[in-house]
Amino acid sequence: MKERPVYMDYNATTPCDPRVVENMMPFFTLEFGNAASTDHRYGWMARESVEDAREQVASLIGATSKKVIFTSGATESINLAIKGIAESSFTKGNHIITCKTEHKAVLDTCAYLETKGYQVTYLEVDALGQLSLESLEAAIRDKTICIALMYANNETGVIHPVREIGAIARKHAVPFVCDATQAVGKIPVNVDQDGIDLLAFSAHKMYGPKGVGALFTGKTLPVTQLHGGSHEWGLRSGTLNTPAIIGFGKAAELCSQEMLTDADRLQQLRDSMEHALPDLIVNGSENRLPHVTNFLLPQGDAEQFLLSLSPYLAASRGSACSSGLVQQPSHVLKAMGLSDVEAHRAIRISLGRFTSRDEVDSAVQHLMRGIRALVPADMHE
Repeated sequence: MKERPVYMDYNATTPCDPRVVENMMPFFTLEFGNAASTDHRYGWMARESVEDAREQVASLIGATSKKVIFTSGATESINLAIKGIAESSFTKGNHIITCKTEHKAVLDTCAYLETKGYQVTYLEVDALGQLSLESLEAAIRDKTICIALMYANNETGVIHPVREIGAIARKHAVPFVCDATQAVGKIPVNVDQDGIDLLAFSAHKMYGPKGVGALFTGKTLPVTQLHGGSHEWGLRSGTLNTPAIIGFGKAAELCSQEMLTDADRLQQLRDSMEHALPDLIVNGSENRLPHVTNFLLPQGDAEQFLLSLSPYLAASRGSACSSGLVQQPSHVLKAMGLSDVEAHRAIRISLGRFTSRDEVDSAVQHLMRGIRALVPADMHE
């Protein structure tokens, strides 16, 4: 059997931890009940297990379980949060603040709302991907109804000053919506201490199954966007994906126990990789997720480079949600001041729980071989 390539695209998705899969399995067969069925044991067992998982997920972000609703993933959570606030607040105002480096789930939602008469301020970032708190506060108006800023960037790993953003939002009584998809389960997140009103995240980024996510609602309740059964306290109707929710809960529990140890180990591996690659130009500040590096090739095209290494290494050019737009350079890197040509030379490597030292060493060898092939022979002399 042909050896599989080393996987280094954990920001795109993570494999399910075997312990998560083990917890999920009975809910496909023996415990298959609908959690909304209230008249028999099958429904009772499903409901009890869902609520246990809700406690596990809420605990990971420092919340109470009654403030967490389950969704199909972070994209749905983001849409529910921003559109819900927009609909409920239109009589108060129509202004939203976000950032040019947000995930497309936020940017596309804001673009949609602009077609409905809302106004959106897109904050700039500096060359390291950092936003200005002064610019944020200066952008707030009387009609500002929402600040939507991510916790950590999916392409560069740059971490925003979330606690300071939360303090500014509370000072001006503006709801703070945070896409924490890449942060939850990787670094400590506490919605109360961080001043977050609505927080979106997803199981498949933290060794859980695909197709399930969560929205923390805090004191701010968005208007219902999905009707049809009053599930999830009436905020999001639809039969609950019980097996996936059980897996989400177990994944959250494991992250609570192992996150800090994983982060230390992965930062050491990430740093050793960066140090091993010659003349590496890293995109982003030092304040970034411990398992992520985004760097520029000395020349050439990242897509072709990664295709040439695909038998040995699985990495990416950036967001999996934008990878189909092959002709478009990364909007994140462009916002940081890179040219189109430079942005097309960028590679993102993201490590994870199952990344070994041997895999990092192997990846470095293949990357160095590929980089040498890009550079003319006379430049090696």
